[in-house]
Amino acid sequence: MRNTVPLTVLANLRAGMPVKDPHFGWWTSGGEVRGAVFHTPPHPVGLFAVPVEAVSPLIEALDGDLPELVGPVEVTSEAVRLLGEPSRVVSERLYRLERLTVPDVPGRGRLAVPGDFPLLVSWYHAFGAEVGMGEADVAEQVARRLSGRELFLWEDEGAPVSLAALSPACGGVCRIGPVYTPPSRRRRGYGAAVTAYAARTGLAEHCEQVVLFTDLANPTSNSVYRSIGYRPVCDYAHLTYAG
Repeated sequence: MRNTVPLTVLANLRAGMPVKDPHFGWWTSGGEVRGAVFHTPPHPVGLFAVPVEAVSPLIEALDGDLPELVGPVEVTSEAVRLLGEPSRVVSERLYRLERLTVPDVPGRGRLAVPGDFPLLVSWYHAFGAEVGMGEADVAEQVARRLSGRELFLWEDEGAPVSLAALSPACGGVCRIGPVYTPPSRRRRGYGAAVTAYAARTGLAEHCEQVVLFTDLANPTSNSVYRSIGYRPVCDYAHLTYAG
């Protein structure tokens, strides 16, 4: 569960996901590999599998050039100690689904289909703008996830009202994200409904565990996910040093 992001990135790369100028590294101790780091632009440097003692030599090896990074709080705290205060910090929490509680919300869930492509691209753009972490090529990502049957919609009165994505299983774990509901459709339970639908599909067809990340600055989403059965695993931080 704790390595859900690097495992998913690795699986996507092996499946042919295009990425420009990636970097990969590892940390050895006692003659064994004990940590890994990766950078697949435009995403931040991933320190998910890096021990705290590897942070200092990593920063030295990169000449302090870590404009954006993400990892467990004990690792990112060490980065802050060495690099100074970042210009932006997004605090995140990893949740694991314990027992799914399906909310009573009008409508139904369904798998997204090619005809949904324009809507999905617009929602992905809106989500990226809202959280400040947009993708470089949204259309390519949406097309790839559509073909992989990874995108789900909640419909009410015949119209899509919310989106949830489900990553392929890696190590028996699927990850929900992103989840997006247009502002005009919020506070009606659609986000919880589509998240529950995607999780239920994942558990039935793909994986043994379902996880997701939340922004701790958003108490509403954290409360919603808890209400349908998600429980905290550990905390992470996304640090930005570039302007």
